[in-house]
Amino acid sequence: MDDFSVREIPFSHPGAWFGISAVVGLAAYADDLHLVSHRNGMHAVLSLIPVPAGDRVTTEVHANAALLTWGAGRARVAAAFESPTALRISGTGLGLRIAAADDTLTPFTGTFFFHDPVTSSYVFTSYETGHRYRVTVLTGHEEVRGASALGTAERAVVVGGDGGQWELVVEELTTARERFTTAATFADVVAASRRSFEQFTDRVAPWRTDRTPAAELACYVLWSATVSPAGFLGRPAVLMSKNWMDKVWSWDHCFTALALAPGVPDLAWDQLHVVFDHQTAAGALPDSVTHAEVLHNFVKPPIHGWAVGKLRAKLPDGLPAADLPLLYQRLAAWTTFWLDHRRAPGEPLPHYEHGNDSGWDNATVFDGRRLVQSADLAAFLVVQLGELARLARDLGDAAAAARWDRQAAAVLDAMLTTLWDGTAFTSRALDGTTRTTASLLDLMPVVLGPALPPDVHAKLAEGVARHLTAVGPATERPDSPHYEADGYWRGPVWAPSTVLIEDGLRRGGAVDLADRVSARFRAACEKSGFAENFDALTGEGLRDRAYTWTAAAYLMLAADAEARRADAEPVHTRPL
Repeated sequence: MDDFSVREIPFSHPGAWFGISAVVGLAAYADDLHLVSHRNGMHAVLSLIPVPAGDRVTTEVHANAALLTWGAGRARVAAAFESPTALRISGTGLGLRIAAADDTLTPFTGTFFFHDPVTSSYVFTSYETGHRYRVTVLTGHEEVRGASALGTAERAVVVGGDGGQWELVVEELTTARERFTTAATFADVVAASRRSFEQFTDRVAPWRTDRTPAAELACYVLWSATVSPAGFLGRPAVLMSKNWMDKVWSWDHCFTALALAPGVPDLAWDQLHVVFDHQTAAGALPDSVTHAEVLHNFVKPPIHGWAVGKLRAKLPDGLPAADLPLLYQRLAAWTTFWLDHRRAPGEPLPHYEHGNDSGWDNATVFDGRRLVQSADLAAFLVVQLGELARLARDLGDAAAAARWDRQAAAVLDAMLTTLWDGTAFTSRALDGTTRTTASLLDLMPVVLGPALPPDVHAKLAEGVARHLTAVGPATERPDSPHYEADGYWRGPVWAPSTVLIEDGLRRGGAVDLADRVSARFRAACEKSGFAENFDALTGEGLRDRAYTWTAAAYLMLAADAEARRADAEPVHTRPL
């Protein structure tokens, strides 16, 4: 895999709750690399500054999946993960100053630093993360500054400042651990990490070729953003980023599950359920989950039935039979939440209470009104009700399957009767007023594919074509007065809407248009990486630049494109 920029993508490892990055906060970039933790939120804990003989030096930074290096001529510092909680660092001709990122310690904030005589190590204990970061010098010259200091002070270990060779390990731990020992050399650590990544990539993207140049980096983004169970995340989880978007939101996880499903099915299954583990008694899913919080102030759209349907085909052995009762129970509760708690009396369709519920936070559909019946919500529920019917049949409950099928038909009929005006889907406020917008959200019912009347699907495809730029489907049509180049859901191209639209177009027969949507989005990723979203006209990556659902979308679309290519190639057989 080629090098990547740690100003965009953190250097990290599966299971680790920390990484090495220049990104130290919400859209905040430091000049130096930091150890950044994602426990209790995002926190820059330690600064890592290469030094010769105690002074700063300008270095070139290079990173790949297994190794991070700072270089200045022939002098070098190198870092590699030995485990999710242990980072080995070695150097020659160049030292490293490891210091508390915040030099102020109060009774409730900051990082206390001391020498631990029991393990002959140096410990930075962080109020913000609730964890300790222990530095054990394995070889080389060391210098300590500010041990046990209070208030404002420099707190640092400088290793290798004399220009000699050295090695150390930084460990994340809770209260205590035996002194660090290892039989592995630094070269062994690098090789093991490289093998781990290569094995993951071979499983997730065995189809990769020169035609899919971003596949390995996409795999790295998912591999490195995975954290071990901790806090409110009771399963291994793929964070949306190890930059500042360090949560699992309740629709993002569906895309990471789908990308992982063919090659790492157990991890994929965990991604589907990690949010359902926090389902409320009313059936609602949380807005997001992370190490230290579960937010229930909003929800996210019910695309989970769509995702389960896709997982049927993508998981090597299909849906796990032993888990079907729990899956059915959880998906049924999530569906009845919308039907029971988000349908006003006498209304046939449920509504969003805010744009945040839709996942399209500031889309123009919600301008001037917040409680809105929109066709995307109805369409997702039709798909989900259909999947519930299928699950019920799998479980031998024909009566329940018939009931879900009837409800699906009723919601579809209400969507077409109430929101389709003959040329486009409208959105409807609860006072009965309707309107159309230039938002791609109004075209999302295309996800129903062949379940839509052919003329409706054709009109939606025409609408998608008007939104399609060289980058992908713009979330607000570029000729709209509300279009903003970096307007979040008012223009930029996003991964989830692209994947859902591409799927609905293809299944509904608009194959050429689906091909263009897929190819243009993949090209944007290959040019600009795996940003949270992309400028719809220039393709520039916007916002968080290491977003896992974008990487997942690329992997899904690229895998499908390679499979279609293979299917289209003529089969040559040797004559008998």
